[in-house]
Amino acid sequence: MMVKEELKKLGIPYATVDLGEVEIREDITDQQREQVKIALLESGLELMDDKKAMLIEKIKNTIIEMVHHTDELPKINFSDYLSEKLDYDYTYLANLFSETEGTTIERFIILHKIERVKELIIYDELNLTEIALKLHYSSVAHLSHQFKKMTGLTPSFFKSLKHKKRTMLENV
Repeated sequence: MMVKEELKKLGIPYATVDLGEVEIREDITDQQREQVKIALLESGLELMDDKKAMLIEKIKNTIIEMVHHTDELPKINFSDYLSEKLDYDYTYLANLFSETEGTTIERFIILHKIERVKELIIYDELNLTEIALKLHYSSVAHLSHQFKKMTGLTPSFFKSLKHKKRTMLENV
């Protein structure tokens, strides 16, 4: 909404404004571009000019959308999914991501999957078997091992902490 508002104020016609991306209907001058850049900075946002930085953001947004905002993860490999979705060779995406972010795409996906597991455990609507299936883990053991490796806690212990915190909050 902020981006749309700033573009309206500056009188710049746009077609769409999505997460991290704006499609402008006509070419803008360098002066207008600078005005947009300043307006976004004042709003706490940043105009990205660097094509590689934009691609990194697209990778991150695609992973976040895939893990956190879809009911069913794609049945294909994440590498194939990213490659298809972004229309780039996965090796190029993986190398660029690693160079820029200092971590692998796989690790980034795992971190987000574990955050999603935590969220689903806290919601308490699905059991661990259902969570493992939903997030395409080969087994509950695999999910549990990865959860423990990333958080230092077992999913069961994490769930029990949640209940203790809840109980304590209710008693306050």
